[in-house]
Amino acid sequence: MEAESSDLLSRAASAYRDVDADPSGFGPEAARLVVEARTAGHVEALVSALRAEAWAHRSQRSNTRAKALLDEAARLARKHDLPERLGDVLTTRAAVNLELGRERAAEHDLAAAAALVTGESARHRDLQLAILHHNIGRLTAAAGIYRALLTRPDVPLVVQGKAANNLAHIEAQQGSYRAALRSLDAAAAATTNPVMAAGVTLSRGWVTVQAGMLPEGLRLFDEAARLFQAAGLPLDELYTESADALGDLRLLPEASAAAVRAAAECESHGVPLMGADAQLRVARLARLSGDLQGSVAAAERAVCMFRQQRRPAWVARAVLVGIEVRVQADEVGAPDLRAARRAATTLDRLGARPEAVHAHLTAGRVAAALDRGRHARQSLSRAAGLAAAGTPVLVRLDGHVAAALCARLQGVDREVLRHCRAGLRDLFRYRAALPSMELRALASGHGAELGRLGLQISLQSGSPLRVLDWMERTRAAALSTVERPAADGLEEEFGALRAVHAELAEAVAGSTADPAGTVPALDRDSPAERPGTSLLSKQREIEARIRRATWVRGGAADTDSQPSSPAGVRAALAGRFLVEYGVLAGQLFAVVLAARRSRLVDLGAVAAVEAQAQSLMFALRRLTRPRRGAALAAARTSAEFGLGRLASLLLAPLHLDPDSSLVVVPARGLHRLPWAALHGGPVALAPSAAFWVRTSTATSDSGGPTVLVAGPDLSGAVREIEAVRLLYPNPVVLVPPQSTGSVVAKAIVGAALAHLACHGDLRADNPTFSALRMSDGPLTLHELDSRGAAPRRIVLASCESGAQVEYVGDEVVGFISALMARGTAGLVASTVVVSDAETVDLMCALHQALRAGATLADALYGARQTVDRDDPRAFVSWCAFNAYGAA
Repeated sequence: MEAESSDLLSRAASAYRDVDADPSGFGPEAARLVVEARTAGHVEALVSALRAEAWAHRSQRSNTRAKALLDEAARLARKHDLPERLGDVLTTRAAVNLELGRERAAEHDLAAAAALVTGESARHRDLQLAILHHNIGRLTAAAGIYRALLTRPDVPLVVQGKAANNLAHIEAQQGSYRAALRSLDAAAAATTNPVMAAGVTLSRGWVTVQAGMLPEGLRLFDEAARLFQAAGLPLDELYTESADALGDLRLLPEASAAAVRAAAECESHGVPLMGADAQLRVARLARLSGDLQGSVAAAERAVCMFRQQRRPAWVARAVLVGIEVRVQADEVGAPDLRAARRAATTLDRLGARPEAVHAHLTAGRVAAALDRGRHARQSLSRAAGLAAAGTPVLVRLDGHVAAALCARLQGVDREVLRHCRAGLRDLFRYRAALPSMELRALASGHGAELGRLGLQISLQSGSPLRVLDWMERTRAAALSTVERPAADGLEEEFGALRAVHAELAEAVAGSTADPAGTVPALDRDSPAERPGTSLLSKQREIEARIRRATWVRGGAADTDSQPSSPAGVRAALAGRFLVEYGVLAGQLFAVVLAARRSRLVDLGAVAAVEAQAQSLMFALRRLTRPRRGAALAAARTSAEFGLGRLASLLLAPLHLDPDSSLVVVPARGLHRLPWAALHGGPVALAPSAAFWVRTSTATSDSGGPTVLVAGPDLSGAVREIEAVRLLYPNPVVLVPPQSTGSVVAKAIVGAALAHLACHGDLRADNPTFSALRMSDGPLTLHELDSRGAAPRRIVLASCESGAQVEYVGDEVVGFISALMARGTAGLVASTVVVSDAETVDLMCALHQALRAGATLADALYGARQTVDRDDPRAFVSWCAFNAYGAA
């Protein structure tokens, strides 16, 4: 019996270590040991087994159940005078109490345990005390204990690993990223089980993100997710920390979804400690996404939770979010200034350098809004000083903004511009290191305020060339970098995406129309019953995998950082006029660059142009649909009026010759206009003047083939390709069923000229999945970009192929920008829906002009003169197509 009793105690004592290493695997064994110890009446074994089972529940976020088991264990240990077992139980209960947000109870347990534990148990208690200090913001005290544990010879390996891992978080919070990564190396060396490996990988991802290496951080988060799932661990912590990375990359919908999911899981599991952290992320991301009401609500919840948990540093962070919302809404008052300065001082004192920079910047904004100049300059100067060196690029950008705002308050314009230029240079290097077109376009949003500040100063100077120079610093800057083509690893995903689209098409075709024959059942069913719902989910999953793969891929990239001087632009224009539009504070203006002079022209409120553009687009859509009599005439009248009104708002004030050749660089909101229909001469568009220059110096089209492609379900497309092929010797012709996505993508690589007549699908939610419909499904922008498919000249005779999605920071993403970034020198594309039957003659006339040596802009101009504008659909085609680039 004595031997059996000793064996039971030994197994119960070792159960905690086993559960700590593998809670999913050993949790059931701990529960069985509790039953066995109760049955045997072995109190000491029961105390140890209860502690082990409690830790298993805690690892699954069942902290309420864990605390109940630990309360029982503590009562038994006290009653039966088991001091060392009681000390272990109190240390463990302190961890559970902390996660439950009961910081005082955790502190009380650790104080009581200090007099009871020795040896390894004492080191576990020290670790838990450091974690307590860490979570309530006593970073110096926590770091001191962690470092002491790493230097003592009697510290168990598992404690060393956890101490090094947690120390890395403090070092990263204080901006010491190299030290943090060294600590994580030490943590990895001390890793003894899969649970620790998952935690260290997650920490390395978080530190890497804080250090500004965002794609590598995302890769580590993906690895951590696999490790967490393999270890059977909850994913709430992973969601919380990945929200930071996704937010810094300005992937705001994905970041918000991760934060909301983390908050929901923490709430459902009863883990208020991490739940408050998740709520803080929800608040920050809601503000960035424009949901000010949601941001305030989440921030207020976070403040309450942090105050209950006695975590002043976190209270400061959450308070700042609410203040930032009021700054954004222009509703700040004196209490906000006091609260912001107090929060900034708290974070500064704690050594949380990156967050202190942002807090001082916020305090400076509040003070400036309240005309408290001295306070504003103090806060802004402190923010700029803290961010000056040794901080990640996104923190430095906050510092540059602070310095520029401070210089503006002091009235020193040259200093404003100096700090803005420095910030945009930092952003250029950061953006160029990002591995995908999508991430680079989003990243430009980080420089939007610097761009506005610099533009404001440049406009005040009244110099057209200074304004043009500044606009070119931010206009389509993300397109100056392209990664080398790399479709490897994505071929199967592109094929799977086409396959699921084919299944969706079958589901739509097979759904029953309603009695009136107007609304397919696919659109009328509830989401749970709708045919194809599972296919849509599958499509989203495939698209998410493709995007994620491009976010984390490595490889070389090519960057063109050479700005174009006015003299260089004039030389490339070769007698044309450059008109580059800009918007600041709702006011539209244009810089006109001619051979010998330049002008800056004020064009009034941009809202008038935007309203008229919406009206015109609506009228053009109406003209593509079957209509008769008064309805058709009304749509035509509306369209004609819209064209005239837009021309009077955008071009008439420039006083240009009516038949002059123009190069137009649109401002935000103006990319989709039918520019060719607004002016009496040839018009070519470009994302920026620098891109126009680049296309004008592109190599000639000798050597590459001419590729002509017709997509499915368009009889006019096949007729168009058959007509155009007669104009070229030995073209490559691909028509259904040969015109599959992969075949077409490969065929146009290196082509001198490509013409694609097909359906086009614009994805405003994510333009990288905008697609040209091929015989087997979509040929997405993602696929074209990954394959490096960029013919020298390309005609996209498809609906809305010229429509581009605008991003904060003067960026656009669509077929036009992506192809030009890859090297395409000239394009023709439509910005609206067009009828395939009515474009055949237009396209034949265009290609005849190309064969005669015309540029695409001149060829389109000439081809449009042949259109019968009395025909409503032909009139839409006359309006729809724009030319891009110089070729």
